[in-house]
Amino acid sequence: MRTKQELSTAIRERRRAALVVNAHSRRGRRLYAGVHARLRAAGFELLGAYPVDRPGDLDRVLAEAADLGPDLLVAGGGDGTVGAAARLLAHRDVALGLLPLGTTNNFARTVGVPLDLDAAVGVLTDGKVIDVDLGLIGDTRFTNHVGIGLSADIMLAAPPRLKRAVGRLAYPLTALGLLARHRPLRVTVRAEGRDHTFRTHQVYVANGGFHAGRPITADANADDRLLVAYPVGGPSRRGLLRETARNAAAGHRRTLGDEPFLAVRQLWLETDRPARIEVDGEPYGQTPVRIGLDPNALRLMAAADSPDL
Repeated sequence: MRTKQELSTAIRERRRAALVVNAHSRRGRRLYAGVHARLRAAGFELLGAYPVDRPGDLDRVLAEAADLGPDLLVAGGGDGTVGAAARLLAHRDVALGLLPLGTTNNFARTVGVPLDLDAAVGVLTDGKVIDVDLGLIGDTRFTNHVGIGLSADIMLAAPPRLKRAVGRLAYPLTALGLLARHRPLRVTVRAEGRDHTFRTHQVYVANGGFHAGRPITADANADDRLLVAYPVGGPSRRGLLRETARNAAAGHRRTLGDEPFLAVRQLWLETDRPARIEVDGEPYGQTPVRIGLDPNALRLMAAADSPDL
């Protein structure tokens, strides 16, 4: 493994990259040619360039691109695409470059990559390699969050036809239908020798600093060796809706020291009945579960002034 400085120098001087864009989405399909042209104009030698039209091909194509031996693998897409690339590149001598083409772009926001496409390409040309933590649930690494409860039920229940028709609006529409009959969970989080118990419809465990495109707190990030566990509201359905709105509006003013946030390195989470789990928006399994960190697991191209712990 090269040092981060050596890898940064190699990217700046050799400009050897591979490009993978999730072209399944309308925006990815529309922007692919422009992304390709921008990278070539910036002086990158593209060892391979892949528009991925079928989601089931993404992991295979990312692996094919990485096998070409680039110094930089550029992933264009949303958080699902970024998460797949991050899992592949963990502890490898290749840096991940981000082109945020999704709706919420939580991981890009967390690591300070601009959402403007030209500015994001500028980070790839003039930035530096840093390393950031990934979350770890079982053998699965994740960039952003684990959701237990209602969010996982929504992921499984949202009708494919509705998702195709209205996109991400399918999830809040599905949530309104599920919430009327959703029972709260008794959740116990064991961490650092203490038990923390909640009654709630929803718990998140976050590695990154953003959720649904909004800050979780002002000081949560993906390079602090910490997970952030927090319930959303109490046992009432009205409390869930109220706390969801509060989190969206006031996250940038809250800190990890505020209630109900629990910042730890690892935890064991169990519920009074088996509860579904989603990991970065994908179904995973059921509780109980252990969630931890893989510190400094991912090398990432970030802005030149980015902090690097």
